[in-house]
Amino acid sequence: MITVQPNKKWQGALYSAAVVLLVWWLLAWLVQLPIIPSPVAVFNNIIEVFMSRMEIHVWYSLVRISAGILISLLIGVPLGFLMGYFDRIDRMLSPLVYFTYPVPKLALLPVVMLIFGLGETSKLIMIVLIIIFQIIISARDAVKGIPQEIYRSLQSLGATRIQMLREIIIPASASEVLTATRLALGTAISILFFTETFGTEYGMGYFIMDSWMRVNYLDMYAGIVVLSFMGFCLFTIIDLIESRISYWR
Repeated sequence: MITVQPNKKWQGALYSAAVVLLVWWLLAWLVQLPIIPSPVAVFNNIIEVFMSRMEIHVWYSLVRISAGILISLLIGVPLGFLMGYFDRIDRMLSPLVYFTYPVPKLALLPVVMLIFGLGETSKLIMIVLIIIFQIIISARDAVKGIPQEIYRSLQSLGATRIQMLREIIIPASASEVLTATRLALGTAISILFFTETFGTEYGMGYFIMDSWMRVNYLDMYAGIVVLSFMGFCLFTIIDLIESRISYWR
């Protein structure tokens, strides 16, 4: 397995950011219209408005997405482990997972809001619906991929199921679960942005759309940049957790 050193990852991220900023600056210079401000103006605006008007929106969005990830892991990982370890549970739950997983989650937004209202509950449920299915399937498949000989070797030594969970199942499946979380995170942030345009006055989705409605393009682009940076930070945190948990890979 080919691994990428952390410093090379950061170099790649810096190069990518430099390319995006260069293209953005060239586009702003060519168009010369308020609808595409220069990156310099946008970053200056972030410095000016972050503490006064944007910080609370970042906080609300960060809490929502973090809570959604945590709830998805707390529910999805044990459920996936049970499905992977016990064939009877897998036969019972797999049809339900396969039936509900392909349903476009955005199409469920009206139903969720009708049942749970426009508050925080519906937003968390939508985020969990995006993330949890990939976690369940990844955790289940990771457990099923563990050779039976490994279980038998520990059973012959008198290991309990708790010990097998701690020594075999969790180390073998942690990387796959975190990879599934990382893959689902991008879609979850998109859903978060959409749900924050309904029934709330806080969140980066509300901040961006409100700026657009007020024709404040500097604030709008500032919100997009901050939301993208927030997603990048979450991706990086998951990468760091994976490197600590699955360092042996």
